[in-house]
Amino acid sequence: MEYLPPAFILFLGAFLIPIFLPEVRKWIAIFTPAIAFLYILNLDYGTYWQVHFFGYDLTLLRVDKLAKAFGYIFTLYGFAAGIYSYYLKDARQQFSALIYMGSALGVVFAGDLITLYFYWEVMAIASVIIILAKETESALEAGYRYVLVHIVGGLCLLAGIVLYIQQTHSVAFNGFSAHNLSTYLILIGFLLNTAAPPLGAWLPDAYPESTVTGSVVLSAYTTKTAVYTLLRGFPGWEILIVVGCIMTLYGIFYALLENDMRRILAYSIINQVGFMLCGAGIGTAMAIDGAVAHAFVHIIYKGLLFMSAGAVLYMTGKSKCTELGGLYKTMPYTLLFGCVGALAISAFPLTSGFTAKSLIIESSIHHHLFWPWLILEVASAGVFLHAGIKFPYFVFFAKDKGLRPGETNKSMLLAMAFLSFLCIFLGVYPKPLYDILPYGVGDYTAYTLPHVVTQLQLLMFSALVFFLFLPLLKRTDTISLDTDWFYRIGGLLAYKFFDKTLNGINYYADKICMALVRSLVSLFSDFWAKVVVFCFTPMWIAQGIRGEELIVKKQVLRTEFKRDLIPVGIGAAISGFFLVLVFILGRNLW
Repeated sequence: MEYLPPAFILFLGAFLIPIFLPEVRKWIAIFTPAIAFLYILNLDYGTYWQVHFFGYDLTLLRVDKLAKAFGYIFTLYGFAAGIYSYYLKDARQQFSALIYMGSALGVVFAGDLITLYFYWEVMAIASVIIILAKETESALEAGYRYVLVHIVGGLCLLAGIVLYIQQTHSVAFNGFSAHNLSTYLILIGFLLNTAAPPLGAWLPDAYPESTVTGSVVLSAYTTKTAVYTLLRGFPGWEILIVVGCIMTLYGIFYALLENDMRRILAYSIINQVGFMLCGAGIGTAMAIDGAVAHAFVHIIYKGLLFMSAGAVLYMTGKSKCTELGGLYKTMPYTLLFGCVGALAISAFPLTSGFTAKSLIIESSIHHHLFWPWLILEVASAGVFLHAGIKFPYFVFFAKDKGLRPGETNKSMLLAMAFLSFLCIFLGVYPKPLYDILPYGVGDYTAYTLPHVVTQLQLLMFSALVFFLFLPLLKRTDTISLDTDWFYRIGGLLAYKFFDKTLNGINYYADKICMALVRSLVSLFSDFWAKVVVFCFTPMWIAQGIRGEELIVKKQVLRTEFKRDLIPVGIGAAISGFFLVLVFILGRNLW
């Protein structure tokens, strides 16, 4: 049986959006991912839709356990995001969200590099539209910066793919073994989409500038699609352990500094993706399973946190921690669901984060990687500081600012309740999650007494640190400078430099050239008339014609030349003059 790529289902739903009225569009946005989920559930393992393209065999659909695991969570989360955005009437956001989800699925199920690259770029374009949908100046500027960074990543990826195909004469997308320029360029292209430093600032720069539903959708796909490509293409590459450890600490540091609640969560994405990269870098079966499991549950609880923050923004119009507080009084359900997400991201026992993240840390122990293990443990404590405590405390419990917005709409609450259920269900009973992992976890169990006690001690210590140092952690209405400062300021300086130099050169070059052109135009205007006058002037002077009479003679000859009233002999005389001139010059040269 020849299956269709699941991406086509999302694309079909997207193109149905503009046709129907808003009430119907809402249901299309909800049920299209649900249908895709059921479709993926029934896909048989294998390769399908193999197309011959310019001498290469493309595989539009490759189905295995790794692809299906990401396909499940992408569509499941798309269903929840559709429910959350039920109130939305903007067809542009609904259309671009489905295209974005569909292109992410396309990457996951692509069996070759050319198909992957096509979907990769479609995903980038769709995500830009989601960011720009807010239609504010800050969103527009963030969208421009987002485009520039992703153009760099896309070009690196394209260059790497072209070189790889030239070297291997193959377009298949499997694990890369060679360490050369082509694979390094592909790796850089993938890493940029994971928001790895130093070019990771695009994520906290762009995602918080999108709409309420936009940030909810964006939080799930770009970075996790990149994680999938690294798990598929670069398992066991130790450089990923280094990059992953840096990301875990980098995300915590900036999340603790941040004042905007959605930027806190954006930096938290970078921190969490760092864990996944460590799993990919370790490369063992347990580590790969841990990275996939972590990506799966991370999409759920991070989406839940963004939904909670989005509900607060939707009801209050405020996003900064310094402007929020005391919302537990009027938004109790949003608080409850937000706290479930906060506990899950902190890997609290009986939540999904505990059953998934522990696989990566355990694999580092089995692989005798002391420093990565230590950094991941420290990062786990830091996660509880910035996302587990800081986010709910400053948004819901800090000093009451007198905001009384009331609870958010029912569709948002329903979506948050659904994701909260998944957080707890997969924490209490992780077997369904473990069953879909690429290698299976064997007899591994997260709920051992030492593991539970150690994790609880770590979390309680983090909580103690938070409240002891609360005066230092209180936010002020400031901004934090990230690596995007370099290309923000650098871009402005480059613009001014080129404006003053190249545009200055262009101005003076234009001025000089135009002066030269005007001189040439003046010279060659009535050129032959001037030549004729020049030739006859010596003869007139020899005849004694001077002054006014000579001027009149010249003017009459010019006029007659323009009117084509020149006697035939004049042309012969001019020709003869030039022949004599050529003869003399030629003789002198020889």
